[in-house]
Amino acid sequence: MTEIRYDGRVAIVTGAGMGIGRMYALELAHRGAKVIVNDLGGARDGSGADQSAADKVVEEIRAAGGDATANYDSVATMEGGQHIVQTALDAYGKLDILINNAGILRDRSFLKMSEEEWDQVIAVHLKGAFCVTQPAVKKMKENNYGRIVFTSSASGLYGNFGQCNYGAAKLGLVGIMNTLKLEVAKYDIKVNTIAPTAWSRMTADLFPPEYEQKLNPQFNEPMVLFLCSEDVPVTGMTFAMGAGWYGRTAVVSGNGVCLGDASRPVAVEEIRDNFDQIVSLDETKPHDNGGSIFTYMAPLLS
Repeated sequence: MTEIRYDGRVAIVTGAGMGIGRMYALELAHRGAKVIVNDLGGARDGSGADQSAADKVVEEIRAAGGDATANYDSVATMEGGQHIVQTALDAYGKLDILINNAGILRDRSFLKMSEEEWDQVIAVHLKGAFCVTQPAVKKMKENNYGRIVFTSSASGLYGNFGQCNYGAAKLGLVGIMNTLKLEVAKYDIKVNTIAPTAWSRMTADLFPPEYEQKLNPQFNEPMVLFLCSEDVPVTGMTFAMGAGWYGRTAVVSGNGVCLGDASRPVAVEEIRDNFDQIVSLDETKPHDNGGSIFTYMAPLLS
């Protein structure tokens, strides 16, 4: 089996001071990449800062013979994102790989959630991905090469009680990917999204104790590293995973039903009378861009 390696590649992993991000950084370095280990070192809710989180991972990489540099900026501002990218340029002269992994939790049921709890989570997950990815893409374009991974979640794709702020941010990342993949395709920049499942400080109180070993963060690492490799053949896809299971997930449409002739009004009663066919997903189709939805309307538009 030919080994996948990253020799000569420079990678940024945000939120790499512990958990899944740490594993990404360690394995990328083990396989030859030079790694920027970004971590503010805050608590699970984003409070505080401790540079030792990133420093320990850098020390671990260097002790194993790899090459890494620490960065302590917050992803939640454009200034921070630009400085994270600049750290890669100053240390290694270029940037090839970006894994947007940084995140916080401020869980609360919808009716009890404060504006601050909403804003903080959106700022780190959604705005943070924008703040780091935009300056990263500018540099990747110069070299006509890049691999970008966004980190979504089952909470965003399917929902989870008490996480509307987190879920909104995580599904928003899929929206960023869907557009960005189209804008950067000609530069050999591939953009994909993962929805990992793992036991970590972010999820320790969500899963039963017996899942700790079965949901080892390492099981997410192979898919993410493959999406960062030269070999990855796809862009604009979302993959869910956990405990050694991997599968694509997608926004899909059923065949639906064409009502009227695109010139007369459609009545509410027609929706009622055809509702079973409208909601049916017996035959589904994923979409690679917003325009593909028009294929269903073709009989009405021709």
